[in-house]
Amino acid sequence: MKVNGTHYRPIWQAADGSAVEIIDQTRLPHEFVVARLASMADAAHAIKAMLVRGAPLIGATAAWGLWLAMREDSSDSGLASAYDALMRTRPTAVNLRWALDAGRAKLAPLAAGDRVAAAAAFAAHVCDEDAGLNHAIGRHGLEIIRAIAARKPGQTVNVLTHCNAGWLATVDWGTATSPIYQAHDEGIPIHVWVDETRPRNQGAFLTAWELGNHGVDHTVIVDNAGGHLMQRGRVDLCITGTDRTSANGDVANKIGTYLKALAAHDNGVPFYVALPSPTIDWTLHDGFAIPIEERAGDEVTRIPGRLDDGSIGAVTITPAGSKAANPAFDVTPARLVTGLITERGVAPATAEGLLGLFPERRAAG
Repeated sequence: MKVNGTHYRPIWQAADGSAVEIIDQTRLPHEFVVARLASMADAAHAIKAMLVRGAPLIGATAAWGLWLAMREDSSDSGLASAYDALMRTRPTAVNLRWALDAGRAKLAPLAAGDRVAAAAAFAAHVCDEDAGLNHAIGRHGLEIIRAIAARKPGQTVNVLTHCNAGWLATVDWGTATSPIYQAHDEGIPIHVWVDETRPRNQGAFLTAWELGNHGVDHTVIVDNAGGHLMQRGRVDLCITGTDRTSANGDVANKIGTYLKALAAHDNGVPFYVALPSPTIDWTLHDGFAIPIEERAGDEVTRIPGRLDDGSIGAVTITPAGSKAANPAFDVTPARLVTGLITERGVAPATAEGLLGLFPERRAAG
């Protein structure tokens, strides 16, 4: 996707081949800053501190983190240490485990001297594959938007999304946003209701920023406005992403997704979840077993932004001494999900629906 007319991915190998570079998402939307990751510790910090975030991008960053680790120590103990350190960064997004397991499986049989080049090739493959998966998700989701547009010719299709499941959360295109971008590029009139997504405001900060850069009409709303808009018939469909989807179709996504799904169900609004297949956790058959990350309370009590004097800062919004709880995700049960948009098509949010698109998983047990 593009920033001021220039194509960017949120992560890439530095031109000199000595480091990894990322868009520092903690600085958006007010500053566009490219950060340099020169070590495995830098990559781990970028994931944990959310300089990068979103399940697919976390996986891609972990893959590049293995490469950085192999440059430092390509021994068996170095590989094991890097795997453990990166695995500890964040608990909910399954792509982290997927990328690290796949990377370790590729590197472990190799001689230590061959691991650096192999790790770089693996990380580049993870990134290119994710971009391709997300573009395919967009093609399948586009059919849903086309069908809605056909039912209301000449009128705008209104989509509500939550958190940021855009290209900033992936390697390109995004998951929930990929159908939106492709519909916009096709000329379908489309408008996006962008949930602010407290407490880190990924919708207001990131989704709005990238939609604006692509020229997609959008409006930022407070998280609690979605139900009201659905009651008034101002939302045609909801599309969100997911950090982990269990094998039975339950969806873990940014906190507040469950409430949007309840409102959509009550008002007959289709509620779709877009995901690449590495986000499916085939080992779990109950989404409520997904570990839910609890983040620091100061994400709730303080809000960053541009101050009146033009500087970037943060303000405290709660009384001194008030405690804050900060669960980062919730689980939306499959019964509330209209369909799962994957790179292979749209599946019902059921075990059979997913296995219908991924029959090889049935054989794998």
